[in-house]
Order: sequence, then structure tokens, then C-alpha cells
Amino acid sequence: MFKKILIANRGEIAVRIIKTCRKMGIKTVQVYSEADAGSLAVEMADEAVLIGPAPAAQSYLLADKIVEAVRQTGAQAVHPGFGFLSENAGFARRLKAEGIAFIGPNPEAIDAMGDKITSKKFAAEAGVSTVPGHMGLIETPDEAVKIAREIGYPVMIKASAGGGGKGIRVAHSDEDMAEGFAAVKAEALNAFGDDRVFLEKFIIDPRHIEIQVLGDKHGHVVHLFERECSIQRRNQKVIEEAPSPLLDEATRAAMGAQAVALAQAVNYDSAGTVEFVAGQDKSFYFLEMNTRLQVEHPVTELITGVDLVEQMIRSAWGEKLVFEQKDLSINGWAIESRIYAEDPYRGFLPSIGRLVRYEQPEEGEHFGSDGSYIVRNDSGVREGDEISMFYDPMIAKLCAWGETRADAVEGMARALEDTHLSGLGHNVPFLAAVMDQDRFKSGNLSTSYIKDEFPDGFHGLRPTKTQERILIASALAMHEVIAEQDGDPSERTDWIVMIDKTPHGVGLSYDEDEEMILTLTGGGDIRLSDIDWRPGLAQFKADLDGEAFTAEVKRVADGFDIRHRAVKARVRVLRPHVAELYARLPEKAVADTSKLVLSPMPGLVVSIPVVVGQEVKTGETVAIIEAMKMQNILKAERDGVVKAVGAKDGDPVAADDVLVEFG
Repeated sequence: MFKKILIANRGEIAVRIIKTCRKMGIKTVQVYSEADAGSLAVEMADEAVLIGPAPAAQSYLLADKIVEAVRQTGAQAVHPGFGFLSENAGFARRLKAEGIAFIGPNPEAIDAMGDKITSKKFAAEAGVSTVPGHMGLIETPDEAVKIAREIGYPVMIKASAGGGGKGIRVAHSDEDMAEGFAAVKAEALNAFGDDRVFLEKFIIDPRHIEIQVLGDKHGHVVHLFERECSIQRRNQKVIEEAPSPLLDEATRAAMGAQAVALAQAVNYDSAGTVEFVAGQDKSFYFLEMNTRLQVEHPVTELITGVDLVEQMIRSAWGEKLVFEQKDLSINGWAIESRIYAEDPYRGFLPSIGRLVRYEQPEEGEHFGSDGSYIVRNDSGVREGDEISMFYDPMIAKLCAWGETRADAVEGMARALEDTHLSGLGHNVPFLAAVMDQDRFKSGNLSTSYIKDEFPDGFHGLRPTKTQERILIASALAMHEVIAEQDGDPSERTDWIVMIDKTPHGVGLSYDEDEEMILTLTGGGDIRLSDIDWRPGLAQFKADLDGEAFTAEVKRVADGFDIRHRAVKARVRVLRPHVAELYARLPEKAVADTSKLVLSPMPGLVVSIPVVVGQEVKTGETVAIIEAMKMQNILKAERDGVVKAVGAKDGDPVAADDVLVEFG
């Protein structure tokens, strides 16, 4: 077995690989850019080598730097993780020529499947069902429009060398096609160094289902069942689960057989994923093959018990698979939530900065009122780390396993409750909202789920009756703790707890065990026990009527800001006469920004194609901002004349910087 492996990646996947190498007794070398010098992966690895400045094009994407680090440290193999050089056949060949093992598939398989145009043709020849489209190269927007008309709108524009949700647009008209074609080519060239683009029919109300395959160098290939990855935004996966709530045994077997057949046809000899777009009627079509480890691989590991990173390493060493298809089975259900540094309240725009606080749920088995669940958290950052604008904004992959899908959903919801981050925007409230939605719980999913359920963007959810009680009980309990510590307990038994502007009358008493009993006006008692909070803590933990919960809390001048899952509110504990005065306070006027185009995120200005004095119509592009390797096109929301331009091409901008002002 290998004695030392170099990891040509960063973040949580580097940490993930190090953990398996430790288990196998293999030493690790972590390469890093200047931005990652103090990272968790660098701290955990046995050795670390600096390979360049922060931009990936000057560090993680440079094969010469990786090979030099291998020579310097005496590593025998390279694990590329996902992204960067993981699907670069030229890199795999370079390593082979240098006598270094590549922990991934052979270069010929990468060539056959890694290029989306070639893979579509190859799949069709292998008898795999494929989506209608145009697999040839397309040079101009006019040519793209003509082909799109022949296919029939809506049409998906995709970068041939794409991945990770980048280099994809959906066009519903000739105008969309012309603009989207140029944007995809630019994104593809920037992210992958390859601007080739192809078109395919966009399936209405589709689901995204993928099959995990695993092969060795002796001709053996198995599949490890499916993952459902339909909850996406901007074509990037957000929540994944295994197995899929759509599939029956017959469809699962058919998809698995096609995936294995395709892998065998290219002599696939590592972990890989065959992705399908599926209709609600269980019809399915080949989408692409990812010739690498997937971000969402943990859910497969949780339902099969197979360590995919370990199997990749063993295959690269030349070992045979120790199991056959008949030895594999599905055990329980697993869900993964990708925790991103992005603000769901601002259209999921990237958010960069320092993780001032990062409290993670405890990994391992947990017990709830209706059963147990297991938590796994794959993270590559710690409290105090910086989330950089140069890389993907992922903070962690939070997973929950349960014996049933319902157990896994509730386990994930509780795990999200126990996750606290501050210092930057994050999507934990959104992930919690999905777990609480009846539609998600029913398994009625599609890739348009987020657009369908949150058509006007994400603004949180209204509190359920139980959540109202959590807000009331948490605020009153914290109020009492603070008064007691200040040596000024009021001994009042009647309070008004205001959730934003809504008052709730509450009577306070204690039982013989000193547990809080809250009597609500209108009837009903709340029993609050096992309180775990003191001033300064960001999480309030307790049992409400015997059910454990965690709320995110922050003390403010006139009360508390409290969030429970997707519900957040300003909660005040007031004497009755003071509550009457609060009810009369006028609402604060919102600043008028209707004449301003603001940068929605920190990033770099790609272009501002308008000048002072120019007349602009609604829908025209006024700025393009790049952040986290994605280009964001900002369009005018009204007709107007440009009064001022606040930035120029290449300028760095912060969130809410004024880019264009209309007169």
C-alpha cells in the first residue's frame, strides 16, 4: 500500500481524504496556496507545501507545482479530490509519465467521459438513453439560436468542460440564447480554460438522480445505488439524499445497470458518478459522467457502509474490489445539506469574511422522541477562519442518517438547529426551511423546487404554533436568567412577550422542581426544563414540554433576536404598560434605493457597459460582477438615464457598493 499520498486540493475534501489516510496508516502531504496557509487541512496533514498565490490558476491548477511538491516530499500518489485537476486527463497522464499514481480513473476514461460532448456520443453508442440535443461544437450566438429553434425551447446551454453547476444557462427564447451563449462561453473559459459549448433539450419539471459507480483495475465494476440531487439553485446542488424517494426497485436496477455498462465500456477503474435527468414518470436520460469523487459522496457511504475514498486508494494501488454487486444493499436513509457562505435573504449571493463563531453539531448517534439519528459533519474550516472570494464558498457538508426518510429529515432539522455561524451570511435558515416543508417531507421534488417554493426569494418562514412557544419561552427564560444574575429579579408573574409587533400575554410560575411553567393568555401551559444558557452564549438549549430544541439567540438593547430554524424575530419581554407604548411606535422608513444599482456581493467588476448620460431600458445589462468563479449579470429594473457610474472594469467591490445611479 502507498506510504505517502499528496492531496492536490483544499478545504473540506482535503480534510476528508486526510481522515481516511490516517485510518489506513498512510502519511499525507497537503499543498496549499497563500490564502490557505493557516487552514485546517494544512494543520492536519503530516507535511504541507506552499504552491503559490491565492488564485487557483496560480496554485491549485498548476500541474508543475503539484509534481514539484510530489518530488520534494517523496509522495507516491496524488488524490485530486473534486474540482481543480480532478478531471484533467492531461494531469493524470503527466503523473503516470512521472511514475506517480493518480488516485482516480485512467486518463482514457477521463477523456471518454470527462468531455460532455464526447460522453453524450459515447453513451448513445453504448445504448444508454440520452437527452435530445446538439453535441457538436457551436461557434457563434447566431448558430446557437438556429440550433435552439430546431431542438425547441427551453434549451440548456452547457460548457463542455463544465462542472459544479458552473457554465450552465437555460434559454427560453432567442434573446436568452444569444445572451446566455456568450455568458457561458466566458464562464467556461475563466473556470475551466475551455470555452466549448453544447446545447440540449431542457426537461420540464425534471429530477436529478445519479448513480455511484466503483471499479478496479481488473475489470470489476459495481454501483452503490442512487442519490437524489434535485434541490438546486443556479444549477448547483444544495441538498442531496440517498436513496431517491422517486425510484422503485425496477427503475433503480435499470439505472444501475446502465451506469455499470457505461463504466465498463470505458474500463472505468475508480469512483465515479453517472448522472441522469429523470422525469416524474421515472423515465430517465443520461446527463453526464463525473470521473471523480462527488461532493455528495457521504450519503452513499452512510447507506452502504463503504468508504469511497479508501476504495479509490485501494483501486489505484491495484487491489481488486472485495465485494460484488450482490453484496451491496441499502441500509436506512441519509441526507446531506451543503452549508454555504451565502446569504439566502439576498438571493443566495456569496458572502465572504471571517467565521467569528462556528459551533458544530456533535457527530455520532443522537436520540429524539421518535427514534435515533446519526450526524456526520464534513467541514474544512474552524472558528476564526476566513472564507475567501477565490474559492467555492462551502463551509461544511452536514449529513444525517436515519432508519427511515422521516427519521433522516427530522435528524437533519435538529442538526441544523445545533449549527451556529456568525460573521458572514450563511444558508442554514434556508436549509432548515426546506426540512420543515410538507412538500419536501413528501418526497415530491424537482430541480425547480427552490424557484417553485420561494418564487419571490427566501424571506424565512412564519412561525408555527410550536415555534411561537419556543420564541416566547426562550425570551422569558433568558430575561429571568439575566435579572437573577444582575441581582434584580422582579418577581413579576405577568408579562407581555412581543414577537416583533405581536403581543402575547404570559403568566410565569415554577413547579416544585423549579421548572418554568408559562401560562399563555387564551389557554395552554408551556413547561420549560433542562435550560442550558447563560449570558454570552449564542445558542439557547432546553426542553419544551419534553421536546429538545436549540434556538440561536442574540441579546440586543431592547430584547433578543431569536432564530429557530427558518423563523427569526425580535422578541421583547415587557411589562404590560410598556408593551402598550411599543405598539404605538411608528415603523422606521426604509431607505429609497430604487435609483441605484448596488453590488449584490463582494467581487470584481467584469464590465459596466453603460456610461453617464446613456438611456437605459428595463432589462438591459448594466453591470457584470464576478465572485467565487461565477459571473452575475445585473440588469436595469426600470427605464432611466445614467447619472453616475461608481466603478470601472477590474475594480474590487463590496456588497451594496453603488455601481450605477440613475437620474
